[in-house]
Amino acid sequence: MKESYVDYAMSVIMSRALPDVRDGLKPVHRRILYAMHQMGMTHNKPFKKSARIVGEVLGKYHPHGDTAVYDALVRMVQPFSLRYPLIQGQGNFGSVDGDNAAAMRYTEARLQKIAEDILADIEKNTVDFLPNFDATLDEPEVLPSQVPNLLINGSSGIAVGMATNIPPHNITEIIDGVIAYISNVDITVDELLHHIKGPDFPTGATIMGMSGIRSLYHHGKGKLIVKGEASIEHQTIIITSIPYMVNKTLLIEGIAEAVKEELIEGVRDIRDESDRTGMRIVISLKQSADPQLVLNQLYKHSSLKTTVGAMFLAVHNKQPLIMNLKDMIKHFVLHRKTVVTRRTQFELTEAEKRMHIIQGLKIALEHIDAVIALIKAAADVVVARTQLMEGYQLTEIQATAILDMKLQRIAKLEIEKLHKEHDELALFIVECKDILSNEHRIYTIITQELTHLKEAYHDERKTTILSAEDEEALPEDLIQQEDVVVTITQNGYIKQLPLATYREQHRGGLGIKGIEVNDEDMIHELFVTSNHHYLLLFTTTGKVHWLKAYELPLGSRYSKGKAIVNLLSLDPTERVSAVLPVPSFDPDKFLFMTTKKGMVKKTPLTAFSNPRRGGIASIDLKEDDQLVDVLITDGTQVILIATANGNAAKFNEQDVRAMGRTAGGVRGITLEMNDVVVAASKVTPNSTILTITQQGYGKRTSETEYRLIRRGGKGVTNIKTGPRNGKVVDVLVVSEEDSIMIISEKGLLIRTPVKDISIIGRNTLGFTLMKLKEADHVKAVAKIGGVSL
Repeated sequence: MKESYVDYAMSVIMSRALPDVRDGLKPVHRRILYAMHQMGMTHNKPFKKSARIVGEVLGKYHPHGDTAVYDALVRMVQPFSLRYPLIQGQGNFGSVDGDNAAAMRYTEARLQKIAEDILADIEKNTVDFLPNFDATLDEPEVLPSQVPNLLINGSSGIAVGMATNIPPHNITEIIDGVIAYISNVDITVDELLHHIKGPDFPTGATIMGMSGIRSLYHHGKGKLIVKGEASIEHQTIIITSIPYMVNKTLLIEGIAEAVKEELIEGVRDIRDESDRTGMRIVISLKQSADPQLVLNQLYKHSSLKTTVGAMFLAVHNKQPLIMNLKDMIKHFVLHRKTVVTRRTQFELTEAEKRMHIIQGLKIALEHIDAVIALIKAAADVVVARTQLMEGYQLTEIQATAILDMKLQRIAKLEIEKLHKEHDELALFIVECKDILSNEHRIYTIITQELTHLKEAYHDERKTTILSAEDEEALPEDLIQQEDVVVTITQNGYIKQLPLATYREQHRGGLGIKGIEVNDEDMIHELFVTSNHHYLLLFTTTGKVHWLKAYELPLGSRYSKGKAIVNLLSLDPTERVSAVLPVPSFDPDKFLFMTTKKGMVKKTPLTAFSNPRRGGIASIDLKEDDQLVDVLITDGTQVILIATANGNAAKFNEQDVRAMGRTAGGVRGITLEMNDVVVAASKVTPNSTILTITQQGYGKRTSETEYRLIRRGGKGVTNIKTGPRNGKVVDVLVVSEEDSIMIISEKGLLIRTPVKDISIIGRNTLGFTLMKLKEADHVKAVAKIGGVSL
């Protein structure tokens, strides 16, 4: 069994699945081309039925199934399978949609001109021939192949224990590379890359980045990221090319399935408008869809973008080898050197044979009367031949040629032709001998032949190569950007919800159900941000962690979300105390931190721009202290710090110098007994200070009523607090264009325009903003719109 399997494996490797490095053909393709050549089916002859070709190949060279032969023939016809098709077809030979070719009795074929260049000089003893399967005929072991077919048309095949996948290339680039190698056999792969840019697929498309190409060319293995070309026109995506070997019908079906599964959103309709002029897949989008986002999703969730595992594996000296680009070119050039040498030797031998005969004919013509008399007097041909050989020192071949000579050759004009042919042959023999003795001349001939091929088949690249590396699409590229409401509960549950879920209500409303909570868990924090922004999560231990808002679980109004400990690497005693949405890490911006005990600290935002698993230190907190608020500032703003008992201090941010991440900060406000800081905000000119208390009371006060003091002072009265309105929950700087969202401990939520809240003095209780049920209190407030982060 072991011996049988090894025999089978070697048969598959050598005689079926892998191409020869010299002509780039597998045995079945080689046999088809040779059979068509033997049948005289050149590019300028009439087409013949494919069934006749298949029968010829089966009967003489390839004793396998007719389907296998016809399928191989069909592939050599298809312009979407081969970069340079080797056979010209007439009839239905399939399509890029995956349609099968018509039966072989309906289709017709003949060789393409380029295939004739692959077969050129095969009669001149340029390659070795082997017996066919029944030893009644000979077939070529390899074709002479002037064309570097393996690289221009590529090949793919699965053998036993190995597979090859050689991508096609542009013939102009490959020939330039081969000529560069002939000029300098010490050329490096990187220098070859100046001539050969990369694979060139018949279906066009785009190769993303050079790393896969460099790996393939240097080591014989590489991964190519290939994506179809698409353009955006209004609310429509038009696909004009697809990756190589991707079935267009299956691509469209895959897109439709991804739309159905909501992996691709915003698609209204898909139409295939491809015709003879080219490919055109039209994807109509809904009016609300972002075309670039949908295109990113198409690349992510369909075969419009694929990864091609390329490998330069081919048979060399009857062994499968993985080669780099230079190796493949070298073996092709050495093959061509052998072919040109053998062809020249064949032509020299034939010329010398002809010269030998002409020399005999010349002797006969110089003594024509005597030769004729001798032949007339001879009893038979054998006697005549013998007398000629003895009388004029001729060989048997020369004597036979004289006897076979027609009388018309003794005409004066014919004699002149004979002398001219003699002189030409003499020169040709000298030329052949010079070629055979001079390796440089052989390489010159190879270069000239390649140059002629380049002129004959030159065309432009179909595949675009982008020099920038293609990173995997970032998750935000696949997610519609929108504003979301983020809520965090006291017990550490977090969720996001689209802002559009909440409708505005006027002040004094009862609110709508915002989150399902129980007696043991209450809302701790609520804010509005873009789902593409970073969230900096500051913890009780003074660390900061990173999350993108879209990474948060998408909840309903009634769900409590997911435990933060399942999203971050937190210590058992660590919990999140402040969350800050960050659009970008601007080098001119700072983080301004405020703690419960009135400490403040300013640190450059860039100090937090490198996310690390496990978080990093943000502030050195003293015992029983914790972060209350973190702001993004420009270093020159006015800060307002507010306390639970109704005080507020307004001072210049420039009073606080910038410090490192591990610093503890300086005093921001001096607190009275049993008072704590509840909020910190940036004050802008002509804004108002919105204060909200536990019992749902609130008011706005002009920022001009708060005098500017030095950092560390006690501040002024912000609001009167007492049993009726309760302690201060939050203080925000707002403008007329803003809305606010208030949420209670029991999960009720109300959204109210700021303009509905009256502006009154500092030393007041405020008025009802949210009617609360018994034993319920305001827990958190968020601002929507207005002043940016």
